[in-house]
Amino acid sequence: MIRYVRLWTEILGLSWRHARGLTLTVFGIEIGLVIANIAIALAMRDAVDELIARQVTPAIVAAVVAATAAVAVFVFNRLHGLVGLFLIVERVGVVIEDRLMRDIASLEQIEHLERSDYLDRITVLRGAPKRMVSGMWNAVRACFTIVQLILTLVLLGTVSAWLLVLLVLAMAPLWCDGLAREREADAEIDTAEYFRLQQQLFDIATDAAAGKEIRTGQAGPSVGRFQAAAMAEVTRGRYRARVSAAWLRALGWTVFVTGFIVLLWLVARQAATGAATPGDVVLVVTLTLTLQQTVQTAVGQLTTTMSVGIYVEPYLWLRAYLAAEANARRGDRQPPARLESGIRFENVRFTYPGTDKVVLDEVSIELPAGSVVALVGEFGSGKSTMVKLLSRFYQPDSGTITVDGIELSELDTEAWRARTSAAYQDFGRYPQMTFAEAVGLGDIAHLNDEAALARAIDTADADGLVRRLPDGLATRLSPVYGGLDLSEGQWQKTALARGSMRTDPLLFMLDEPTASLDAPSEHAIFQRYMRRARQLAEHTGAITLVVSHRLSTVAGADLVLVLDRGKLVEQGTHEELLAAGGRYSELYTLQARAYSMRPGFDLVSGAPEGKSG
Repeated sequence: MIRYVRLWTEILGLSWRHARGLTLTVFGIEIGLVIANIAIALAMRDAVDELIARQVTPAIVAAVVAATAAVAVFVFNRLHGLVGLFLIVERVGVVIEDRLMRDIASLEQIEHLERSDYLDRITVLRGAPKRMVSGMWNAVRACFTIVQLILTLVLLGTVSAWLLVLLVLAMAPLWCDGLAREREADAEIDTAEYFRLQQQLFDIATDAAAGKEIRTGQAGPSVGRFQAAAMAEVTRGRYRARVSAAWLRALGWTVFVTGFIVLLWLVARQAATGAATPGDVVLVVTLTLTLQQTVQTAVGQLTTTMSVGIYVEPYLWLRAYLAAEANARRGDRQPPARLESGIRFENVRFTYPGTDKVVLDEVSIELPAGSVVALVGEFGSGKSTMVKLLSRFYQPDSGTITVDGIELSELDTEAWRARTSAAYQDFGRYPQMTFAEAVGLGDIAHLNDEAALARAIDTADADGLVRRLPDGLATRLSPVYGGLDLSEGQWQKTALARGSMRTDPLLFMLDEPTASLDAPSEHAIFQRYMRRARQLAEHTGAITLVVSHRLSTVAGADLVLVLDRGKLVEQGTHEELLAAGGRYSELYTLQARAYSMRPGFDLVSGAPEGKSG
């Protein structure tokens, strides 16, 4: 609870800083609503009593006050919906959302993006800032509603202590409403599977890709029947629950109204004996009519506030996670201007957080400066994990990674990343961007540098792709945004161009860079990247690390490292490993047999015969 109060206080402070006028307006509206609601009852009592006493002028004044207060309540409620639940929520929600996005995107590591339990929490935060701001203002409104409830009970108590029983009676409709909501919620859960099924069937029936198969197979009527049957199950279950809920709500209101009539009769008897005035009867009727609504509003506002906990808990977790990251030790050393010796793994062991499977097990590897190093192995052998460690997305559990003798953890992360380039296996797709922007992200400082873009596109052999785009570099990469969609291979070429934007990296990583490309394209790209690797080696002593399960692409590497189940099992040149007859030779032979089934294909070059260069 203390954490919630602190968060509400912080959000209130943001509202004050970013929407001071609106914040003052909302507080003014809330105070005005409390005063106006109480003023209506008091003014109506005075109007009746003064009229019976034949005091016409005071009676008219009291009636005018009651009418003015009623109009004020109407106006304040309309203003509250506009100011409190829209303008402030929008303005302050955007501030928190912007901060949240920057915090998530600026985290050095990516554990929160790959662990399912972490990602679940972050997914919940989509749209959460505005809901949290709304929840805070619901809490503020609940406080004022409770003040109004207390004042109402005090006024009722001045007429008769028995009238305080109305508070208990007002709980009957709330209790019955709670039971009704539970039944409706149970029905929602019980029919959720059928509801999802009918939604999925509807999506299938309206999906362009599935639509071709449905029409070819003439399955449209059957899909329609299945969808209708699923929806009928949903309707039956929820209809029964809602009928039952309606009867429960009617019971609650019957209890309240019966009790109200009895207590009103008692007050009327007091008025008849002179123990109360006719105005007191009017006061009781007026306050009672609003009492149940006030109680329901207060409970509803508090319930709504607490329901925001579904967003608050992940938000507070993320803040704690961010704080822990901020307090973690950060390196401040700059990477060397040129690699002299290279990068070394020394007894590196790594297990992904939240799991107990060792992905890298006591790995010791030397990546010589200026070399092209191929990292091969079957799926799940740890190849991409090494790339993530070199990118500083994770820290090893034990062991060290050094760059020219300096521990990687001692280097400033941003400075190190500024001297690395990569085309990752799970590359990003940016359909909302132009082709130029999607490539320029590889070096944000040169996002609009046409010469740099041209070099990167040429390196990735993507010139032909650009020529086919309707608007060239300015083409949006999705039909949704007025452009066109790219094929998987075209997206991969875009990623390769993006990874080629930097001209002076110390480490250039290609993680399964041609998995989505055909053999001729793969061969052409590797020819270009081998030339680029030699140029980078001469310029900065850069290491080019190629991760691939296609052994035909690594024959020209200076060093081949073979991983198997997280362990380094072999290393050497392509020829040395073939001669050794070990794991590499076994994998190469298996692939050679597979490719031998494809006529006219040369395994060594990875290109059709006659096009091996």
